Amino acid sequence: MSALPALALSGPTASGKTAAALALVRALAERGVPVEIVSVDSALVYRGMDIGTAKPTAEERAQAPHHLIDIRDPAQSYSAADFARDARRLIAAIQARGALPLLVGGTLLYFKALMQGMAELPPANAAVRAELDARAARIGWPAMHAQLAQVDPPTAARLAPADGQRIQRALEVWQLAGRPLSELLATQSIACSDCPISENAIFSLEPADRAWLHQRIGLRFAAMLQQGLLDEVRGLRTRAELHAQLPSMRCVGYRQCWQALDGVFPLAELPERGAAATRQLARRQLTWLRAMPARQVIAADAPDASAQLVQAALGRLPA
Repeated sequence: MSALPALALSGPTASGKTAAALALVRALAERGVPVEIVSVDSALVYRGMDIGTAKPTAEERAQAPHHLIDIRDPAQSYSAADFARDARRLIAAIQARGALPLLVGGTLLYFKALMQGMAELPPANAAVRAELDARAARIGWPAMHAQLAQVDPPTAARLAPADGQRIQRALEVWQLAGRPLSELLATQSIACSDCPISENAIFSLEPADRAWLHQRIGLRFAAMLQQGLLDEVRGLRTRAELHAQLPSMRCVGYRQCWQALDGVFPLAELPERGAAATRQLARRQLTWLRAMPARQVIAADAPDASAQLVQAALGRLPA
């Protein structure tokens, strides 16, 4: 029997991906098709970061095997290249078990790494990052953005002046490689001739009404605070090896909580600051998704969004 195809479900944060994916799991189970979920989320990989990542609950994870969740300590890194390697291995193993791999998540860089390959970039360098952080503390990220524009105009053009994480990485690559990030991405991209998932097998939950998504984001972040997100971050801050510049602590929500606890802004502003950062993330995700024209878009705010996903996914399976 030929292997079941891999399917993927993406969309911006708070668009309802987990609920829709589990609806598909149940529908396929009724047809005798077992499903295993592969998380495509750069925050869910971290242990001890449950509330702010909207990590699936134990009850939700009991409905189907889940992979690439809780596989790293927050002090460790996990790259898009790591994900592509792990996802390929998992997809093959799931198919060998006679199950359907369902990739679910909103980290679009991970999808790109899996489907298109990754450019060979220099690894992170702690000394260079420390120097860049010190410089940014003196002159601010907008001034760092202006410096990036001098050495790598294409990259600077696509980054916001306050996007410190990405500005830092672009300047780090320039210092380590002696070539701009945009040039490396253009000339060193690795062709992915044996991609384990086809573009027409990607479904995307995207709202027809952006205000619907913004309301959900605000309500969800407020709920996370009520569930104890701030205390979760307080617990993480007790670990001496964790600091604000780690990728884990730069995740949306965690970064804002860390800043509030550092006194960067009053705690009373945290609900709106966190929601605003999440809205910005959603906008970036939607921009990435628009660059994937073969995806099948399902209106996330439609009352029958999950049913639409089930019907569309069934159409991708062999008769």
